[in-house]
Amino acid sequence: MDEFTLASWNIRKCVGLDRKRDPLRILRGLNGLGADVVALQEADRRLGRRPAALPLWMIKSETDYTPIGAGRNDVSLGWHGNAVLLGPDVECRGVQVLDLPGLEPRGAVIADIVRDGVDMRIVAVHLGLLSRSRGQQYRAILDRMSRMGDRPTVILGDFNEWGAAGGFSALPDYEVYAPGATFHASRPVAALDRFALGPRVTLRDAAVVETSLTRVASDHLPITARVKVAV
Repeated sequence: MDEFTLASWNIRKCVGLDRKRDPLRILRGLNGLGADVVALQEADRRLGRRPAALPLWMIKSETDYTPIGAGRNDVSLGWHGNAVLLGPDVECRGVQVLDLPGLEPRGAVIADIVRDGVDMRIVAVHLGLLSRSRGQQYRAILDRMSRMGDRPTVILGDFNEWGAAGGFSALPDYEVYAPGATFHASRPVAALDRFALGPRVTLRDAAVVETSLTRVASDHLPITARVKVAV
């Protein structure tokens, strides 16, 4: 198949709007997305060795997803909190992690994946709060990918972009889509979570997933997109 369903969710270290840390609630939400690939932000805690807020053993026992090995120690699920989960028919052919420039510590996970012989690249991000930093981060991601093999690519995650349309001049070859307002989950007013589709990737449809569970599980709502990859 040349179509993939992608999802992204800033899970706020599994702490919901009721102030309860509930990984099982996040996993129930993930099971409801029906995605082939999920990018998570804030999947690890910030302090110390950054242990996983969403434990690996729990993902394996409660879902059909397989996390990509993005952590660089034995306790983190992701890189700077960015984690990627793959559905049962999707394989990872290679993964790189990238420290991003800017005033805050940020990173990206670049994963080459394949399903049924169709290859694509996923870049999972949680970008900086400052516009200048985000521009630097886009350029750093593109520079790294310029030294990798060419693949149809989607950048997805929490872009931290409050503007309705601007801020993406550093991604001239990408179409950036915001399915709708995702933050704050209790009363969404900002489309912080987005997909950026590179050449040879076409958007079929996209949505914000707003349910009784997702409205309380995190301060962000998850997003999904169905994309077609040119083969």
